[in-house]
Amino acid sequence: MKRLISFASVLVLGLLLAVGAMAQADSFGPVRSAIRNSNARELAQLFAPNVELSFDDGDKQSYSATQAEFVMKDFFAKHSPASFDFIHYGGSNEGTPYAVGKYVGKDGTYRMFVKMKQTGGSLKIDNIAFTKE
Repeated sequence: MKRLISFASVLVLGLLLAVGAMAQADSFGPVRSAIRNSNARELAQLFAPNVELSFDDGDKQSYSATQAEFVMKDFFAKHSPASFDFIHYGGSNEGTPYAVGKYVGKDGTYRMFVKMKQTGGSLKIDNIAFTKE
């Protein structure tokens, strides 16, 4: 009987974790689409009022959503994606969702980190970081 209860508990926990991971993946779907399409305007619609962007050259700055749109437009123009996908989803202890992706551009491959935060009742992009592999 104890084995059955333990098995059932593990099964329920596993299902809850799977549902949580799928929910996080869904919240990053529009982000994935905007990046795959090199669409800075579409991506900017998902930005928090202030966004921190960092690139492999060490430039790490906070921008307004409008400024960040132009920075991403410039990045996409210089490093247009051949492919992009998220390879890992997670969340902090406070529930802040993040995703790690692989961005393959015409000039190389980048590891991309995207962190979201709750803003005005919805999840918005708070941070994007590109690190060249």
